[in-house]
Order: sequence, then C-alpha cells, then structure tokens
Amino acid sequence: MILAYDGLVIIYGVENQSAPGEKPVERLVEKVSLRYSRRTVGIRRHYAALSAGARVDLLLRTWYRPEVSAQDVAVLPLFRKQYRITLIQVPEDVVPPVMDLTLERLERDYDLSGQDTGCPAGCHR
Repeated sequence: MILAYDGLVIIYGVENQSAPGEKPVERLVEKVSLRYSRRTVGIRRHYAALSAGARVDLLLRTWYRPEVSAQDVAVLPLFRKQYRITLIQVPEDVVPPVMDLTLERLERDYDLSGQDTGCPAGCHR
C-alpha cells in the first residue's frame, strides 16, 4: 500500500509532572512523528459519534506504530491544532500495517512553548 502524504502529525503522551500528593499538572511528552494521509469521515461514523456524545473532527491514516494509544494527543504543526486520539483502528487487510486515528479537537490546547513542535521556520506557535 502506498500512502499519499498530506502532512506531518506529532503524537504526544500526556504525563503528570507534579510531585506525588500535589495537584496534577499535565504536560505533553513526544512519542513519535508520522506522515499522514487525511481520510474522509463518513456519515455513519459521524452520526455514530454524535449519538455517543462525541465528535469526529478528523480522521488520519498513518503507518502502524504500537506505542500510539487512544487518549494520546496528536498535533498538526502546520495548522497549529491539537487533537485527542479517541479511537485507533488497524485494518486487517492492509500490508504493510497502517492505523486510522479518529481525532477530536481539544477544547483547550496544551502549552507547547519550549518544545520542538516540528513547526517550519516562520510559522507562529
């Protein structure tokens, strides 16, 4: 299978950086950078998400990476947008293995100042 590349997505895990017993302070820790192909969010998927009280804002296909998990954060540096990964599907009939990431736009972005976000020179964070 050949993927048409639409851009770069950086996958971050969410970790608690506070001391034990203190109020949790979450920060993003980079896991992997992947090229992606944008997929169409079908009507069935859209309405299934709505009936479950969720949204599907974006659907990306990337090469399979086992370290990526639901609840990680996907950042599209070119567009400066952050998404929660709500579902990962691995199609069985595709070789080499790929995964489809269902993404929901975050209500509030994490602070990425001081981190390399893969943002090309000249783009604003």
